Amino acid sequence: MTAATDPWAEVEARGRFLYGLNPLAKFAAPIPAMAVLIFVRDLATPAVFLALAALLLLVGARITARLALLVFIALPAGAAVIGLAMSLWTDPALVDTTPAVLRLGGWTLYAGAIGIGMATGIRIAAIIALALVAGLTTTGPDLVRASVQQLRVPYRVGYTALAAFRFVPRFAYELDVIRQAHRVRGSHGGRGPFAAVARWWGYIVPLLAGAIRHAERVALAMDARAFGAYPDRTERHLVPWRARDTVFVLTFWAVSAVVLVVLFPWSPPGAFA
Repeated sequence: MTAATDPWAEVEARGRFLYGLNPLAKFAAPIPAMAVLIFVRDLATPAVFLALAALLLLVGARITARLALLVFIALPAGAAVIGLAMSLWTDPALVDTTPAVLRLGGWTLYAGAIGIGMATGIRIAAIIALALVAGLTTTGPDLVRASVQQLRVPYRVGYTALAAFRFVPRFAYELDVIRQAHRVRGSHGGRGPFAAVARWWGYIVPLLAGAIRHAERVALAMDARAFGAYPDRTERHLVPWRARDTVFVLTFWAVSAVVLVVLFPWSPPGAFA
């Protein structure tokens, strides 16, 4: 029997190696580094973890235009904007011993303030990038299956949450159908804010009606399959924890420990502390 027809077949890896890892491994690996990044205050440590996350996505994920824009342009740009904003909010009394970069009347921007602001921006970007390692290469169903199979989350909780998440694309589809039907009928035409409010008000009732119908169908389907009748259920798709998952987690932890030991962000404070 082939994997395409075997109900016990494991979910195959799609593309590069991150897609073949257990979702829990991809979440567990960066969590210690993300926790440590909350407390570090230097520039080098978050910059290294940001580069490490970008390298992992570059090697282990399928690079699309949207992913490249997010990781290599949006994240650095966001870090720079946050860094500059935090530089303006830094108390000058804390950094007045550092060189002045800009003077406007009685206000002075110090190099220490820029250092603090940029460290904050890069730290936030690094935490987001580490979260994207799992977020961009994991599907919701696989995460739920792994949580039920490895973490022993009750399937009543996991699959109910999954059904709720799947309502979102259904709502988007229903809204698109309703908008097309209104355009065909010429309902709520015109321009301006009042016409827009009238159009959106006309979407509410049919959208709620469609949501109720969909919820009833889902509830009937779950009842027909005896959902919740037994303490456990047979899994059609297995998401096992393999040796490569353990290797990935331990390797990521080891690299994180090496970075922290070498850079040691808890050294005595310098100019930007």
